Amino acid sequence: MKLLSTAFLTILFSTSMLANVSRVEKDALVKLFESTNGKQWTVKWDLSSSVATWHGVKVQDDKVISVQLANNNLVGEIPAEIVNLKNLQELDLHKNQLSGVIPSNIGQLKELKVLNLSFNKLSGVIPGSICEISNLKDLELYMNMLSGALPSEIGALKQLEIFSVFNNELEGQIPKSLYEIATLKTLLLNSNKLVGELSIDIKKLRALEYLSLFDNNMNGTVPLELERLKNLKEMNLSYNKFEGFVSRDLAILDTLNMTMLNDEGLAVLLDVKVERNTAIASED
Repeated sequence: MKLLSTAFLTILFSTSMLANVSRVEKDALVKLFESTNGKQWTVKWDLSSSVATWHGVKVQDDKVISVQLANNNLVGEIPAEIVNLKNLQELDLHKNQLSGVIPSNIGQLKELKVLNLSFNKLSGVIPGSICEISNLKDLELYMNMLSGALPSEIGALKQLEIFSVFNNELEGQIPKSLYEIATLKTLLLNSNKLVGELSIDIKKLRALEYLSLFDNNMNGTVPLELERLKNLKEMNLSYNKFEGFVSRDLAILDTLNMTMLNDEGLAVLLDVKVERNTAIASED
């Protein structure tokens, strides 16, 4: 009886290991392997083995739901076929040597919750189709060479909690729709080429905990409405061209105490005029 039980468990285990994903999904993974010099990966795939055994690939109910290949020496480009992984919930290719552009049709990954392509050599724009991934909670594209404006419809990501695109070449203004993402907790836009004013609508981001606009070309005044963000733990607005005055509370909250650059490129501190804005306090 014991031998029969052992044999049954062996067969069951073997069957689970040989879980069959669709040919389309397997082909998409093979294309990723080939497009990123898979033979030189730190941890390689054995393409003759079951997909369920491949490093960083998670299969559930015969569907690929996660690909985690961070820091695995991927060199090359993200293939357009990646969007054929229709059931993908997480794509983490952080800290590799990926070049080229983010596939323009990335928005076809409707189930995606986590997209991390940070710390690579990606260029081009952030595709507008990203804004069609309604389940997205974590979008990290920092430390690349991305350019152009932030997608105007970024506010369509109603579940987004982390938006991190620092250290790129992004330009233009912060889209108005971004201020409508009530779930946003981390917003890191520092070290880009952003311009324009920080809208008073920043007060709508009540869940915000971390805000960095450091090292851009933004101007206007620092909205005192920032004081309404009770969950804000850390902020850095320094090394922009903001003018006017700030409250002491905001100056203390800023990592560099509101150090700005004037028209001559010299570092100056914003004036601290009030302990706390009474108009803002009265509405809390």
